[in-house]
This record gives sequence, structure tokens and C-alpha cells, in this order.
Amino acid sequence: MVSWSGGRGKAAREAVRHPVFARYYARAALGAETGMGIAGVRRRLLAGLSGRVIEIGAGTGLNFARYPDSVAEVVAIEPERLLRQRAFEAALRAEVPVDVVPGCAEALPVKSEAFDAVVLAQVLCSVRDVPRALAEARRVMKPGGEVRFFEHGRGGGRAMALTQRTLDLTVWPLLCGGCHLARDAVPALRDAGFELGPYRRMLIPEKGPVLPSSYCVLGTAWRPLSTGPGRRPIT
Repeated sequence: MVSWSGGRGKAAREAVRHPVFARYYARAALGAETGMGIAGVRRRLLAGLSGRVIEIGAGTGLNFARYPDSVAEVVAIEPERLLRQRAFEAALRAEVPVDVVPGCAEALPVKSEAFDAVVLAQVLCSVRDVPRALAEARRVMKPGGEVRFFEHGRGGGRAMALTQRTLDLTVWPLLCGGCHLARDAVPALRDAGFELGPYRRMLIPEKGPVLPSSYCVLGTAWRPLSTGPGRRPIT
């Protein structure tokens, strides 16, 4: 089943418009799948998922073809119109049911505790309000539900950290669709009340020049079943 949902309330409106960046991103992301090894990272990100999944910030839908057949349904949220159209086209080719929905991370147009897993792939860098977006992710998950995340963010030594902060305060968000370089998904998830599971920090690409956007993290977190001590992350 593939459908185009109109969403509800504020989330149904065009929350994000970056048409120039969206066209560039659609081409660059496709090239990075093989040229930078991201296709393999996506496979690891999604391996073993099952049940109902919500993917927040689906972009052009590059994850859709890599969901295992144990996934019953994917609801893919994408606020940018051009990227959403590409995602809809990708959904038509997917082997699992994908419903592409307009909406923003800070106001997800879905019911509470409706999903077994949340997928965050290169999205926390560009949301307007990270704590609010993660609170929404937690709201829509069932207790014990799983978060799979693959994000880029803060990394490197003092010089790189200064470069990332400077770019964030100047041209980078303007040129890159609201993206920020100096955010860190791991403490953000912890602060939002998730239990951190195994995660791995990596460089993308693994070989070649190290860019301000090269510092990535791939990992797992959970919405706790109850309050109490959580799992310790594996570094």
C-alpha cells in the first residue's frame, strides 16, 4: 500500500521550503550511496527492524529499498515538497508498504504510541528544535520501542570544532537547507529520555579528506519501559 496523506493541522502545511538545496541534495545523496559508502551504512541502520516504523525526515526515500520484509509498514515524514515527491516515487518501488506523509519533526501527524520503531537518518542536523523533535519521536513510539539513528555532527579537535561552530553561525545553514554541523545526536537522545544502546562513531567517507560534515554516528536507542537505569552505550 502506498498513499499520499494530507496530514493534519499545522503539520499539513508546507513546513520547509528549500527548493534549490533540495535539487542539489537529491543528486548528491544518490552519488554518496556508492561513492561515500553510505549504502552499506543504511543497510546496517535498518537491519532487523520489524512491525510499524516511522521514518522522520525521509528525504528522497533512499532507505525504502533497504527495509527488511519483517517491517509491516513504514510511515515516512518529509516536509520539503520536492524531496517528498522523490520519496513518493521511491515508495512505489519499495518492497514494503510505505506511506509518504507531509509533516515536520516537531509536530508529527500521527497518533501516540503507534510505532514499534523510529528511524532518524541525517535529520537531527536540520530540525528547528531538536528537543521538541525527539519528544515527538518518543511520543509516537510504543514503550520499549527502538530508535535507529545515523547522524552527522560535532567531531574532531579544537580547530575542527571551531570550524563547525563558525560555519553554523554563518553560511552553512543558509546553503544546506538548515543543516547544522556542531550538533551531537547521542547526548540529545539521552537528554530526551531515551536509553542509549550500542553506537559507533565513524568518518564518512572513511578514506579521503575529512570534512566538517564527516563526523557521523550510527546507533540504537530505546524508549524505556519504565524509569530506571538504562543500558550503557558501547563506544
